[in-house]
Amino acid sequence: MRRVSVDIGGTFTDCSLVWDDAYVEAKALTTHQNLALGFNASLKIAYEQLGLSLEEVMREVDSVRYATTLGTNALIERRGPRVGLLVTAGFEAMVPLSRGRGYGEGLPDRLRRDLPMAQRPEPLVPVQMIVGIRERVAETGEILMPVDAEDVRARVRELVDNGVQAFVVSLVNAVVQPEHELLIEEIIRDEFPEHLLGSAPIILSHQVGGRKGEYARTSSAIIDAFLHNAMYHGLSTLELNLRDNGYQKPMLVIHNSGGMAQLNSTDALQTIHSGPVAGINASEHLAAETDLGNVVCTDMGGTSFDIGLVVKGGVKFYDFNPVIGRWLVNIPMVHLVTLGAGGGSVARYDRLRRTVVVGPESAGSDPGPACYNRGGRNPTVTDSDLVLGYLLADRYAGGTIPLNERRALRALEKEVGEPMSVDAVEAAKLIREKVDNDMANGIAQELRVRGYEPRHFTLLAYGGNGALHACGIANVLGVTRVMVPPFSAIFSAIGAGNMDQLHFHERSLYLSLYDSNTRALFDDFPRFNALVEELEAKGREDLLRQGVPADAIRHRLELDMRYGNQLAQTAVVSAKNRLESADDLMEVLTTFSKDYGRRYGEGSQAPEAGIRVNTLRVATYSSMSTLKFKGVLPEEADLAAAPAPSSSRDCQFVGQSAPLTTAFYDLADLSFGAVIEAPAIVISPSTTYLVEPGWRLRIGRYGAALFVKV
Repeated sequence: MRRVSVDIGGTFTDCSLVWDDAYVEAKALTTHQNLALGFNASLKIAYEQLGLSLEEVMREVDSVRYATTLGTNALIERRGPRVGLLVTAGFEAMVPLSRGRGYGEGLPDRLRRDLPMAQRPEPLVPVQMIVGIRERVAETGEILMPVDAEDVRARVRELVDNGVQAFVVSLVNAVVQPEHELLIEEIIRDEFPEHLLGSAPIILSHQVGGRKGEYARTSSAIIDAFLHNAMYHGLSTLELNLRDNGYQKPMLVIHNSGGMAQLNSTDALQTIHSGPVAGINASEHLAAETDLGNVVCTDMGGTSFDIGLVVKGGVKFYDFNPVIGRWLVNIPMVHLVTLGAGGGSVARYDRLRRTVVVGPESAGSDPGPACYNRGGRNPTVTDSDLVLGYLLADRYAGGTIPLNERRALRALEKEVGEPMSVDAVEAAKLIREKVDNDMANGIAQELRVRGYEPRHFTLLAYGGNGALHACGIANVLGVTRVMVPPFSAIFSAIGAGNMDQLHFHERSLYLSLYDSNTRALFDDFPRFNALVEELEAKGREDLLRQGVPADAIRHRLELDMRYGNQLAQTAVVSAKNRLESADDLMEVLTTFSKDYGRRYGEGSQAPEAGIRVNTLRVATYSSMSTLKFKGVLPEEADLAAAPAPSSSRDCQFVGQSAPLTTAFYDLADLSFGAVIEAPAIVISPSTTYLVEPGWRLRIGRYGAALFVKV
């Protein structure tokens, strides 16, 4: 296996190069003005470690996978075309009203509750760019009023006169009967061919989202249209960069659904948050190979802290209606929670509450933390870690970024120390305590709202700062076991390298598997199987178009299930793709019941309310070879005392009034199974492992390690 996978973050661009049995990691600063430059820099660091040339790598790798923040950045910066929206006449106010809840979506709870100060986001589609089309389709798919072609032409001309650069067509009940949306696309192309309007994309809502819910489906299509040009031109530039360097195969793009596809089969909306989702995918793979059980995935990078869940037993966590930016959408997306807490998160004194606040603002890679010596003046989490003694100024990021402790001290004293009447060291302790508490509280909330207790999970800490803050987070949570995965600093890039080519297709429906009124089980299996087969056919066409052999295509059936009209909804993976008998149905119901009991307590199941399916979802995929991580953690028989440390010095710790003499080790000097006693620090070129008092560290392979509470 020879493979390149890259994950671009807000601060660093991470690269994983797999060359036969050699696994290489590399990091370079993200170049926001041209993402290809950061990609090239990180790839160069990787292949030079193996003594290879760029031409050799590009000629012989089997694939290049890319997780990007391109769409995320474009949405934040509002870099997009002027979008025109065509809706069913009478529904022109649907998007501006946004179900009456648009003022709060995408905001933290405290701002969502502040109704007097509530402000809706600046619309992606201005009101004057929304037009109504005379047509109507019933919820059954029956055409009640056919499309008037002349009416469509008049409305399209109106949008063109207003400067439209991208069209979105979103009609009522289009997911049931898409005929009218397809007809309108045909009329637009006939009225204004490409040589007149240029490459103005036409986005049809039923092709973006397959579920009912007019507002969320329309929002999905609008965001897809808004990001289309940035994604298309940005990723095309990256693909051309590969072509210029001799790579001739299609570039693969990571999707937030947990899979990947070629660029020509990727919607802009699918690239949002693709990097963190790749990390969750890698966590799922690692948990299965090492039998970790339930895992909470935590990715602490330079800009953000991402939380995901991997639960043993085949339960998939998706956001059914995720919020992207400030807008509700309805694409299936791996569940993810992002906090503004990373190494570059800016700390400041909150004069109202008289305390320190960390994030969500980030110093990014340019200018970066004050200690980067690139012009940054605000104190960050990285500045605090440096002042507390955990980072060596000449060894950070493998020595590629020399740190300036004097600038870190000055920033801490001015922005936090002086307002709080403490010195720089105490200010650094307050910042570290605050950010660790924020991350731990985010994890606890995410677990408990889903019916889980933190103590039943293994904390998986990765990202450039994951191993540095793992013990502090676990202390707050009460977790006694923390694993640092192999290649933790680039673990999301590893996940991109392990992904399958995959597409999701789904169908909204009201399907009662158990009717509590009649006490009857669902038995119309031919109808159910026909729906599944229809979704499988769509997925099969996607992969065949990308050159995947027919015999390599597989399908996975998932059902969004709930008891009666409860809001608690669970995605259940069915063991079989077809239901042929009552026994098959009971197997699905049993899986749902067991998972519900594990999450909300045994006995909380409510079959007396009925059991229904709201959505059928088929994942169509082609499995590819994956990295092998079995045996990366030492067993009890492998444990041995660590060698003498390479050096030691005093470090400051939260909860300790005096500094503690702390041993420093080089990861390269530690053998498999070495046990490190606290307090200690293990340094690698890409991350730092901090063993806080009360913990012990066991060294594994490929940089994997296990923190155990003493």
